[in-house]
Amino acid sequence: MGARTGLWFIGARGSVATTATVGALAVTAGLAQRVGCVADHPEVAVARPPGIEDLLIGGHDVVADSLPKRAEALAGGGVFGIDLVRALHDALSQADGRIRHGVTVGEGNQRDAIEQVSRDLAGFRAAHALDQVVVVDVSTTEPPIELTPALSDVDELDRALAAGESPLPLSSLYAYAALRSGCPFVAFTPSPGPRLPALAQLAERMGLPWAGSDGKTGETLIKSALAPMFATRALRVRSWSSHNLLGGGDGRALADPVTAASKTQSKGLGLESILGHPVDGPLHIDYVPDLGEWKTAWDMVSFEGLLGTRMSMQFTWQGCDSALAAPLVLDLARLAARAQQAGEAGPLGALGFFFKDPAGGGGHDLGGQWRALTDWCARIGGDR
Repeated sequence: MGARTGLWFIGARGSVATTATVGALAVTAGLAQRVGCVADHPEVAVARPPGIEDLLIGGHDVVADSLPKRAEALAGGGVFGIDLVRALHDALSQADGRIRHGVTVGEGNQRDAIEQVSRDLAGFRAAHALDQVVVVDVSTTEPPIELTPALSDVDELDRALAAGESPLPLSSLYAYAALRSGCPFVAFTPSPGPRLPALAQLAERMGLPWAGSDGKTGETLIKSALAPMFATRALRVRSWSSHNLLGGGDGRALADPVTAASKTQSKGLGLESILGHPVDGPLHIDYVPDLGEWKTAWDMVSFEGLLGTRMSMQFTWQGCDSALAAPLVLDLARLAARAQQAGEAGPLGALGFFFKDPAGGGGHDLGGQWRALTDWCARIGGDR
């Protein structure tokens, strides 16, 4: 029958989107196993999300390098094999033909930019007879912003845009255009995106689901699994120090302390929530160009037991960021599409399992998040 669900990446030629595109094409062609795909777990698959083979990928980006060239560069860094890129060259070229030039800050007024993005989304959907399109933001992290009246109320925002003002950060401009175009939105970065109150209101008005934010792929994933162990074992954590070393585009963006504030804020949210008390300890993110697509995290946990006996735990996490993130963005696109089919609207709290800073309520405990996800999947899986 062919693909009927569009997956539109913001940052379509970036490392995460390129790896996800290679992964989706490889799985569809029978050239790769479905490792890391949470939506294929029986407890999640019961929701009946679209299959990976049902996804048609397009997107926006501002870089000129083609998808095959980006895939070759990632293969050169060891993310996947060059033979796979060669086998998928034609399919990658076809996907690259569905990528449109994105908008940038300061490029005309925002109403024109929103109309451009909306036209691109509508054109993608019409050209390929798609039933729905899910937009996933995997672009460069933005710094935090301060709320203004235009960002706090959708009617104020509409008036500002009609007056030719430009109140939106770029991630939120894309989210606004996606929601106005009837597309669910997934914020995989800690950028403001759809989390601004005005856009949350817009999603409710449009009856659309959205999910976010900041994908949980490495050190924070471990924290959300380990911290409940200390809490349920009634061991008091005195401090939890974290040092992160990143290469690649994400590390380069986070070398800016202002931009890094968004990431450190989202990474630090879970511990106090899980442990029930504040925890001392620095959290650092440093850019190391030599690491390329890899990241390393070193953590030191100081805790105490009965009679104040002091103990500690240390761990090192090393992973390929794009390879860890890629199956999750495919999962999220599939589950957001299914949520729209089931008539869900607003923030999808049940998808908090995937995020450092989950929207829509719920805790940070990985086990609790898993139960919330599987309960939700069982519920919407019965919706015919």
